[in-house]
Amino acid sequence: MKTAGIVLLILGLIGTVIFGIQAIQDSESFSFLGMDIAVSSANWTPLIISGIILVIGIVMTSRGKK
Repeated sequence: MKTAGIVLLILGLIGTVIFGIQAIQDSESFSFLGMDIAVSSANWTPLIISGIILVIGIVMTSRGKK
């Protein structure tokens, strides 16, 4: 169970970083009344799923130690 937790932890971390960078880069900005406004057009679903997998990996790894 600890090994599966470590694998999920690594996969979740990699996915969170990759999809997080992609989501940050998918934002557009425009000027309105002298202010720069940023609008995100990113798909947040892969980032949320990667975050959930990361949390599951952390929980499985921590329970494997006991």
